[in-house]
Amino acid sequence: MFCAGTDMRAGVHSTDRGGQYGIIRRYRTKPLIAAVEGAALGGGFEVVLSCDLVVASKTAEFGLPEVKRSLVPICGGLFRAPKALPRNVARELLLTGDSIDAKRAYKLGLASILSNAGDALDDAVGLAERICSNGPVAVRETMRFLASLDAPDEAHGWDETLESEDVIRNAEDTREGVMAFFEKRPPNWSGR
Repeated sequence: MFCAGTDMRAGVHSTDRGGQYGIIRRYRTKPLIAAVEGAALGGGFEVVLSCDLVVASKTAEFGLPEVKRSLVPICGGLFRAPKALPRNVARELLLTGDSIDAKRAYKLGLASILSNAGDALDDAVGLAERICSNGPVAVRETMRFLASLDAPDEAHGWDETLESEDVIRNAEDTREGVMAFFEKRPPNWSGR
């Protein structure tokens, strides 16, 4: 799958199954592995955060730049980043809109495999083959158990994300941030 994130002109819309991008709210009985080459920013990083395992090429970059446009991540990034990364690193990404490179992501435990450029997909397939060599009932039960640990946090996270989205949607700064992005100029924030 390829994901460039959200088209800021079109916005984000949920699919009938799985939420935005079709996978971020879908319960799975088999692990979903992200193979990342290049930038995974905004919605692209939120797709990565919805995966069970991450293989990152040395060219990968991860970030949530929404705040730079007076937006917030609405596809799970607000509550999944602090679970996938040390809390203060997640705060850094969420509050600055900056990104981290693959080496730092690997050191922090976001990626379980750091691949050479161009090898992330092959390494992800290799990881999938290792998982598939195990008992399918045990893999499925492990996935069910791991999902049950996250279930209360996920439900609360989605509720809080919707509340933040409502505030952001009506803010003057949001319109200014998006206009500034398209006009390729620095935003003039009003705090409203």
